[in-house]
Amino acid sequence: MTELKRLTEEINRLRKDKNAVILAHNYQVPEVQDIADYTGDSLGLSQMAADTDADIIVFCGVHFMAETASIISPDKKVLIPDLGAGCSLADTINADQLREWKNEHPGAVVVSYVNTSAEVKAETDYCCTSANAVKVVEAVPEDKEILFLPDMFLGAYAAKVTGRKMHIWHGECHVHAGIRVPEIKDIRHSHPGAEMMIHPECGCTTNFLYHSVNNSTNGDKDMCFLSTGGMIKHAKESESKEFIVATETGMLHRLRKDNPDKIFYPAKEDAVCKYMKMITLPKVLKSLQEEVFEVKVPENIAHRAKKSIDRMLEITA
Repeated sequence: MTELKRLTEEINRLRKDKNAVILAHNYQVPEVQDIADYTGDSLGLSQMAADTDADIIVFCGVHFMAETASIISPDKKVLIPDLGAGCSLADTINADQLREWKNEHPGAVVVSYVNTSAEVKAETDYCCTSANAVKVVEAVPEDKEILFLPDMFLGAYAAKVTGRKMHIWHGECHVHAGIRVPEIKDIRHSHPGAEMMIHPECGCTTNFLYHSVNNSTNGDKDMCFLSTGGMIKHAKESESKEFIVATETGMLHRLRKDNPDKIFYPAKEDAVCKYMKMITLPKVLKSLQEEVFEVKVPENIAHRAKKSIDRMLEITA
């Protein structure tokens, strides 16, 4: 028996015996995506965490995602296979910084990308994901000032699409920020017939969004800005056979698996999140065996944070 088969069989046995569900983000390593009960983006994973009847949630993603699952399903045991799986974007702002920013703009509505800590969510009015940021911003009354955090590229994207003026925190995902305009131009030149799918967190988003909205050229007609969930849906429905994908490279496994007759090129070969790749099958197995590592948000913080998450889920239900 191969090691992969042994790990898979043992994980499946424990999952059944313990009534556990395995949730995995689209950026996880292929073998973790393949073992998961559900693989998706931040919004889809949040919805699955809210709907599951499992006793244990093994969350294969980064820490803030496991926190969100714990907030949504406080009666479940939420486990993350590696406590070191953090997020460079979430680390760009903490609760003290947000409180100070709010004091500078009294009465402003705070919209936080889900890539934030539970403490930041507790200071937030609305959470959002890359899939629903535009809808959430549009739901804020037009007479209200908006503080958008922490991703400056997603914030700029939402502001441009909605036409709303917003104060935007100067944070970024180190992986997505590294996907810049020169790389995009080079790979588009190499694959002129391919559709371009860009995650709104990318460092190239503001530039390309401006041209696609205001100054569209023939080169920009086959370009769209999508969450990872949106990329999956679009790739299935599109008649195109080739795609350039501007996001973390783990996304390519899911796209290729769902569309074996289509070709997907990474916009940047080394756009790899080391935190997402920290979770492996042996760690998933250990997490199930020993029920480690549990992520539990303090009740007072979870109660306040849940309000912002609930508002998001209501808008996108």
